Amino acid sequence: MTQVAFAPDVFTWPSDEPQLIGGRCPRCAAVAFPLAPACPRCGTPEMDRHLLPRRGTLWTWTTQEFLPKEPYAGGETFETFRPYGVGLVQLGDEVRVEARLTESDPKVLEFGMELELVVVPFRTDEDGTEIVTYAFQPV
Repeated sequence: MTQVAFAPDVFTWPSDEPQLIGGRCPRCAAVAFPLAPACPRCGTPEMDRHLLPRRGTLWTWTTQEFLPKEPYAGGETFETFRPYGVGLVQLGDEVRVEARLTESDPKVLEFGMELELVVVPFRTDEDGTEIVTYAFQPV
């Protein structure tokens, strides 16, 4: 089966150890995700590509209890949709990113727990191509 990333400039793929692709400002050193054309802190009109740490801590989280709309829909229907976790993950002292979690059980998720970036299936296109996205899983 052919696999492709949902967006080629958001995370490194294919990779045995994928990383999110952020940006670092060459002027003020601010880090942002995703990579933006200008610095969100000082407005410098360029950002250097910066690979973010693969591991982080769960800062806060919730569960997605309803079928998401495009562009976040993964091909589920009301019958097949299963709630999933969404979290804000602190990556080192650089940046917090919002991401899907591989876990959604409130009894398992804990503030401050260590998480690691993984690539997971998102949907399958009509031609059989599997679209993958990133998520964080408990370590």
